[in-house]
Amino acid sequence: MGVVTKRSSMTFFSDPASHYSHRVRIVLAEKGVTVDIVDVDPDNPPEELADLNPYNALPTLVDRDLVLYEPNIMMEYLDERFPHPPLLPVYPVARANSRLMIHRIQKDWCALVDQILTQPTGKAADAARKELRESLLATAPLFAEMPYFLSEEFTIVDCCIAPILWRLPALGIELEDKQAKPVLKYMDKIFARDSFKASLSDLEEDIRN
Repeated sequence: MGVVTKRSSMTFFSDPASHYSHRVRIVLAEKGVTVDIVDVDPDNPPEELADLNPYNALPTLVDRDLVLYEPNIMMEYLDERFPHPPLLPVYPVARANSRLMIHRIQKDWCALVDQILTQPTGKAADAARKELRESLLATAPLFAEMPYFLSEEFTIVDCCIAPILWRLPALGIELEDKQAKPVLKYMDKIFARDSFKASLSDLEEDIRN
């Protein structure tokens, strides 16, 4: 076991290219948390990470003696630790629906994103691109129902969707159909938020520059 440095402020070990790290960075920016963001190359993690996280994985959030290494748990912890602005609904039914939506995003979209990024060429990647594009278009009407995704306010669900939509050019997916208009309008609104801009790593900024 190496020596784990005691840190006075919150530290976030982040993969600057990962949409899972990105979703937590959006929450940190929304909350205005004072945090030391450490960009880590996942292929060459610092020794300290293995001492903190038994899986030696990214992202990892350290808040004094607390170490978290699952992005959705981090997001909920940050929402409870810094209650303003709230990113999860107050009422149990709405809260459960938000968690279920995050689970569906994971199953329906994140799995395809990960597949494309892991193996960007070949038939499997092409099939994943087609499936993701068609799924986004099929969901497009939901983006038009409320100011944010199925909500009057910006929520933790938006924090999970935004990193995927930002990465569409890197995934080789274009949304130019008339059908995609609600998604494109939503993207413009989310990407213009100060917190979203602040959440971007240099690598992520390059995706759309």
